[in-house]
Amino acid sequence: MKDWESAYVNDETPWDKGAPSPPLREFLSKHAILQKVLVPGCGSGHDVRLLAGQGASVVGLDLAPSAVRKAGAFEAVNEERYVTDDFLNLADEFQGEFDWVVEHTCLCAIDPSQRSDYAIAVNQALIAGGHFLAIFFREVSNYTGEGPPHPISEEQIIALFSENFERVDSFVPTQTYPSRSFGDEEVVLFRKR
Repeated sequence: MKDWESAYVNDETPWDKGAPSPPLREFLSKHAILQKVLVPGCGSGHDVRLLAGQGASVVGLDLAPSAVRKAGAFEAVNEERYVTDDFLNLADEFQGEFDWVVEHTCLCAIDPSQRSDYAIAVNQALIAGGHFLAIFFREVSNYTGEGPPHPISEEQIIALFSENFERVDSFVPTQTYPSRSFGDEEVVLFRKR
């Protein structure tokens, strides 16, 4: 398993592009997210600040204390806060508390054997009828089974989320980081049953 704290301490964070996720920006250009939001694996908090800037009340959660400190060092944007905790073992205070969970790079970063724990945590975090917005990493160039990142297939998405969630919408984003090709990512919106 990757040592996330060491990665942040040693500034070995190539996934941190210094800006919010372009596919999230694209989604937000068409849909408002204004309620209580949880961002697991928030890293430096770029997506948290984007969501808070649009009026959401956002909690950024990360396993690495140095990531949380880095995120907290930025000037706060409206209602945002950062917590060091393990999303895969979701604390009681976060269960059933959120209208939205916004996923970007957390699921692809964990070992695939932990994905069912991730799906359970999303379900636990959301209120009934809450939304799970996921930016899935569908294609990883030259993937050999080593990661992160680990891609996820349509079949794996269905297996993980179809029991507790209904798919509301999905699209291949036209806006991506320059290092990612068109089609590498898919934005999927789910609603908790």
